[in-house]
Amino acid sequence: MHVYTAPVVVPVAGDPIREGAVGVDGGRIAYVGPAADAPEADETTAFTGVMTPGLVNAHTHLCYTSFADMYGNEKEFFEWIQEFARRNPATADEAWKASTQEGIDESIRHGVTAVADIVTAAAGFAPLLASDLAGVAYWEAVFIDEAAWEVRRGPWREVVTDTRAVNNSDLAVGVSPHTLYTLGTNVGKSIAELARTLDIRLHPHLAETAHEDMFVRRGSGPFAFMNRRAGLDLEIADGGAGHSPAVQMDKVGWLGPDSHVAHGVHLDKADRELLRDKGTAVAVCARSNARLEAGEPPIAALRAEGNAVAVGTDSRASSPDLDVAAEWPVLRRIALSQGDAGDGLDEWLVRAATEGGAKALGRDDIGAIKEGNRADLAVFDVPTDGDPYAALVAGAAGKCTATVLRGRLTDR
Repeated sequence: MHVYTAPVVVPVAGDPIREGAVGVDGGRIAYVGPAADAPEADETTAFTGVMTPGLVNAHTHLCYTSFADMYGNEKEFFEWIQEFARRNPATADEAWKASTQEGIDESIRHGVTAVADIVTAAAGFAPLLASDLAGVAYWEAVFIDEAAWEVRRGPWREVVTDTRAVNNSDLAVGVSPHTLYTLGTNVGKSIAELARTLDIRLHPHLAETAHEDMFVRRGSGPFAFMNRRAGLDLEIADGGAGHSPAVQMDKVGWLGPDSHVAHGVHLDKADRELLRDKGTAVAVCARSNARLEAGEPPIAALRAEGNAVAVGTDSRASSPDLDVAAEWPVLRRIALSQGDAGDGLDEWLVRAATEGGAKALGRDDIGAIKEGNRADLAVFDVPTDGDPYAALVAGAAGKCTATVLRGRLTDR
């Protein structure tokens, strides 16, 4: 057994432990408790700072790590998203692999041990499935109308089935129907049906921008123009669906306990209730939303009303880094500005980035330090006297000093 100790251990599965220890055997957690009571160890590693479960990045696109220059191009969302149509076809498979690997390495350095990762190019699966990360790798469907689907359905599905057949990693394969404004309605229904047939998870983008809301409700706005210019013939472009993106997403079949959505910036009270009724979590990505001028997610309302919430960074094309802990102070500020009283907010945020992410990915063996779970740990150089949740939220960004992945202390 390898025992890791720290002045403070935040198990999430229980109360913080002063002078705590975590015993690891065979890549699983075998002991959690006071260091003084830890079982005899073959090896001991003593950390300083606060130890937490490995963080869960509940929405990212690691394949776009090499697109970090787009973060600084100052384009708002509508202009920004059209860059991918130009750059993606010109990116070779080896470049996709290298970019994904760069994202994996950066994630681990920031204490992230599980991801909900959107895979845009099939080549991106190889480094993901060769890694020790947990989570789900979601094969993306984007910019496909019904006519194109007739041609692309077979090859697109083969990527899912072939990748699952060779997958021996702890990353499951899921599907990501991108959005309601980049996929035909019948295409979306077909993807949802495939997911349920194969019993795999879904992860779409929902209510990220006001442009999306305009397109879904009325079939108008910048996305209608973009699709016409691209020759994309979507059913709801003809007058819109007449209701919110959340309601339309439910009609297409993308909501449920086997799905979680990214962003949720423009969700009203009825939308949030719908997500709760469907058992669908929201992965909020506040820094990406700010960069793309998309608005602020309704953190205070999501918390007060009891929605399941996870935390994501989105990609390096819209976020300065892949540091989930750096989302915490931004989310805290947003919640307080929206009227949250702040009581228990720090603990809620830490839980959202650990057990909240685990639940969003359909996992019950990550996101908490408890016996039997995967031995995924992160250590942060933050003050150990006082409330550890407050210390993490205020100061953990950029301060991860150690990451343990499946019981193994990773190189930094």
